[in-house]
Amino acid sequence: MMRTIASRLGRWSRTLGRCGLLQTRPYWAHATVWLLLLSLPLQAAEGWTRFGPKPGGKSKVRIEGTSTIHDWQVESTLVGGTLEVGPNFPRAQSEVKPGKLDVRAEVFVPVSSLKSIKKDGTPYSTAMDDIMHEKLLKTQHPRIVYRLQELTLKDGDGAQGLYNAEAVGDLVVAGVTNRITMPVQIQVQQDNHLLISGQVGMKMTDFKIDPPAPKVALGLIKTGDEIKVLFQWEVFPR
Repeated sequence: MMRTIASRLGRWSRTLGRCGLLQTRPYWAHATVWLLLLSLPLQAAEGWTRFGPKPGGKSKVRIEGTSTIHDWQVESTLVGGTLEVGPNFPRAQSEVKPGKLDVRAEVFVPVSSLKSIKKDGTPYSTAMDDIMHEKLLKTQHPRIVYRLQELTLKDGDGAQGLYNAEAVGDLVVAGVTNRITMPVQIQVQQDNHLLISGQVGMKMTDFKIDPPAPKVALGLIKTGDEIKVLFQWEVFPR
């Protein structure tokens, strides 16, 4: 890449030279500065690895809650986004050192992909799906988005490729953003792809969502405010 940039600068300089525009030393000083500036992003990217999901993988988000008649759960297997890990991401037992990791990530789940299911995993109710999508403001905010702000390694077993960490990030639901902290587990697979999992409790009202009380039941069925979010995200090197 650097050779390509240098080659292009060389061609530009010869062209400008024929036009009589390179008669002074200051131009070459500017060219050198531009070359250094162009190299900075390339140097910053060294040692970083980019990951992303693949169709048909093990990614899944599950939300569990309660109501006055029974517990409920919804799931989605569409978990998109990108993850980038830096040079200090542990890959061997000797590299397991507690502390902040160089990691960047943004994850999203389409609201329309969330479906209610029975405990056996079969579909539950399209009416419940419609109520849920309405409460999540699917039309105005079609995605639930999570943006990682900080990942701190707690401990791990490099020989097994298993690490425990604490994640701090911004979760955007129905247009409302909350910063959440949660424990996560990172499993490095044999082919170097990653399986990231975790769970966290929260409240619907934290995101200005009133717990549903369906009109079809005259408001007699009430949904609990507290929910639990469980996830696993499988990502592969790109």
